[in-house]
Amino acid sequence: MTTGLSSDLQNISDIRKTVIINNELLRLQVDIAALQETRLADYGCLKESDYTFYWQGKKEEETREYGVGFAVKNTLTDSVELGSSGTERLLSLRLNTSDGPVNLLSVYAPTLMACSDSKDEFYSQLDSLIKESPKQEPLIILGDFNARVGSDHDAWPTCLGHFGVGKINDNGQRLLEVCSYYNLCIRTNTFFSTKPHHRVSWRHPRSKHWHQLDLIITRRPFLKNFLVTRTYHSADCDTDHSLICSTIRLLPKKFHRSRQQAKPRVDVTMTACKDRVTSVNTLLATSLPTNTSYTNSTEQWDYIKTVTHSAALSSFGKKKGGQSNDWYPVYAERLKPLIKAKRMALKNHKDSPSDKSQQTLQTTRKDVQKMVRQCTNEYWLDLSAKIQQASDSGNIKRMYDGIKKAVGPTVRKTAPLKSTSGDIITDKTKQMERWVAHYSELYSRENIVHQSALDAIECLPVMPHLDDLPTIEELDKAYRQVTIRQGPRQGLHTCRSHQMRKGHFVRTTPQASLSVLGRGECATRYERC
Repeated sequence: MTTGLSSDLQNISDIRKTVIINNELLRLQVDIAALQETRLADYGCLKESDYTFYWQGKKEEETREYGVGFAVKNTLTDSVELGSSGTERLLSLRLNTSDGPVNLLSVYAPTLMACSDSKDEFYSQLDSLIKESPKQEPLIILGDFNARVGSDHDAWPTCLGHFGVGKINDNGQRLLEVCSYYNLCIRTNTFFSTKPHHRVSWRHPRSKHWHQLDLIITRRPFLKNFLVTRTYHSADCDTDHSLICSTIRLLPKKFHRSRQQAKPRVDVTMTACKDRVTSVNTLLATSLPTNTSYTNSTEQWDYIKTVTHSAALSSFGKKKGGQSNDWYPVYAERLKPLIKAKRMALKNHKDSPSDKSQQTLQTTRKDVQKMVRQCTNEYWLDLSAKIQQASDSGNIKRMYDGIKKAVGPTVRKTAPLKSTSGDIITDKTKQMERWVAHYSELYSRENIVHQSALDAIECLPVMPHLDDLPTIEELDKAYRQVTIRQGPRQGLHTCRSHQMRKGHFVRTTPQASLSVLGRGECATRYERC
């Protein structure tokens, strides 16, 4: 997974994997997804149009390998808390629900050929995270365990169901021992009677045999909340692993806010589709009457505005929140048919692999790549022309908005809170105590300024003319500048510019000085002559 973002504009990638994953998760209606092999450095957060991505990886100077993360729907970001003690193989997330918190772990285990030390280190870290999770709270572990747990239900009755796949290997034996010790059960397709190809997620490149390496594990008491678990081979995210989804009976905790609900905005990017424009025109022609009497123009305008907005909303759709600094939404109508054809070709090749299906998949991929390059070229040419036009016309705001679109969304970095000794603090009570101690020390610190430092400051000449009272001409000039920069509603409301120019106002308090308050009101008192 790559964000396609860089501090160097020349290294920004047009095709961001986070956008592709965002669209696939939205199509399959996934709320929270665990990601593995992200290969992103450090830890960070990136908000796309529908999902927010969190990741944890190795340091910037180390090799880009491994990496785990989560993709959380933007409507659930207020209900989740990211763990502070993550590694490049383990990352925790806490979801607040109406029945209490739910702990989630994104896992990427070492492969079967990895050394014993890396396996011991991974399972030691996994053991610590499981112990940190309270036993009365639900725990869900999702990820690529690189382990085959087999189908021997009689040997592992508490961990496996009756619908396992294949035979067990060394990594599977080790994982089952951990699950048996902590009373965990492997939910992925071992407890549900689904189709055989819905129980596997990865095909060996040489033997062409399907295996189940991606697992979803939970505590035994939480088993009743799972409704179904299956594999979606149609999810196309340029990976050799298929998507594993579980439907869980959960209700996220709601946060009630007193602010008024905003009016939905129309997605103007859909105006490029001619069929939708025709639909809007048809709706307006049938909804707007020609011979209707109105009491006043305000009532007529309100009716026209309501009908126009509802027609545009029904045809173009509602504008989605989040970042819109991307070329994809502009050309979505041209790309969707090709992406759908590529997805179907991938699914057909997975179902029945052959030379013909492989050739069809390669052809559809080339078609998508060709169209993507054409769309991105048009997008960058149009965006560059708009930025140059804004710069030539002196529209600085529009110019910087265009530059922000070119750079893309901002990656937000987070840092864990540490104690004075350097240990990471995870308890909320101790975190608040640490902040209290920090600010108490900060504000109680006595700063001593030596006389030598004061003598080193350059002495500026005294300007006595600044103590003189302002003239009417100076007030008029200052008022004009304020109204030009801030608009008529944020200017000096206590006086009118034309009255000042005519001399209708005079100062009555010579000792008063002119100052502008927080609301833009003039503090000097004026009275009519």
